[in-house]
Amino acid sequence: MATNKQLKARDIMTSGVQCVGAHQSLFDAAQMMRDLNVGCLPICGDDNRLTGLITDRDIVVKCCAEGVEPATVQAGTLGGHVHWIDADADANQALESMETHQIKRLPVIDVQGGHQLVGMITEANLAKNLSDEQIAEFATRVYANVAG
Repeated sequence: MATNKQLKARDIMTSGVQCVGAHQSLFDAAQMMRDLNVGCLPICGDDNRLTGLITDRDIVVKCCAEGVEPATVQAGTLGGHVHWIDADADANQALESMETHQIKRLPVIDVQGGHQLVGMITEANLAKNLSDEQIAEFATRVYANVAG
């Protein structure tokens, strides 16, 4: 394997990520998560560009726990601001962005290819591709301020 300094975001990401449409329901998003065995989905607008991320926790806390029927809420209403990285960015930049923003998932965008979503970097991707020291630093920085 190449050294970490040579790795790009596209080298460590999971490709083939599927989006839930901004106008699809949270019920649809939950079914997609179940079928894909994931806990997070990117939200894409009508132009097929990334507009946000939604997690299984978002659906539970912001919809179900409030007594709202998931089939009546559009996924795009929970999206909010999303951090992403260029597919050609250095893998270290991805790690730094995830640490700085204390996030566990980072969408990867092909800026040269029309700003299309091409993958996702997760904690599992980091664990497979980075050193033990980098993983320890990531865990410390991302989980240090998480309330228990």
